[in-house]
Amino acid sequence: MAATAMFVEVLVVGIGFLTGLGILAAAIAGPGNTRRLAPAAGTPLAAGAALACAYALGILLDRAADTVLAAVRRRLRSQSFPTSAAYAQARLKLAEIPALAARADYARSRLRICRGWMLNSILFTLATDLALWRYPVEHRPLLLATATVLGALAAVGFYLSWHTITATGYRKLAAQTTPAATQTVPSQPPAPAPQTP
Repeated sequence: MAATAMFVEVLVVGIGFLTGLGILAAAIAGPGNTRRLAPAAGTPLAAGAALACAYALGILLDRAADTVLAAVRRRLRSQSFPTSAAYAQARLKLAEIPALAARADYARSRLRICRGWMLNSILFTLATDLALWRYPVEHRPLLLATATVLGALAAVGFYLSWHTITATGYRKLAAQTTPAATQTVPSQPPAPAPQTP
């Protein structure tokens, strides 16, 4: 189940990235070249190749986004775990509790989506702005301003979502794996033996 979820997350990020690259390529090629290449892009073979390419790009973008945010991630982790060993030990404890492990997997799923789409939003903004410059459109200044503002808001929103989910995840992990949180409720003491007369 976790492997399937990760496949979907990477594919969602990769499809967004491939779409952004498509807009960027169309903007660079210009209206004339785009019209000539459009029929070939609509074939089933092209669709299959695009899906495979989207998955590969999703993996690359996920790793790139994780690298970009690594310093912030380490700082947030250090607020709940003083050392990497303490964090690793907490994750091992969490894996022993199926219900909590499932919630952690769901949180990691959202993290991948947020950090990937933070970069996708930047690509979409740049590609859309370039396309608006290259293609004949009405009200170009207004459209450029709107696309830039919306793209920036989306990127900031995905970053803040990632930041919040990451910080909350570390705090919960620390709270859930402390000895007080993981110890079981003590069993009832045995009844006293009956006194003999």
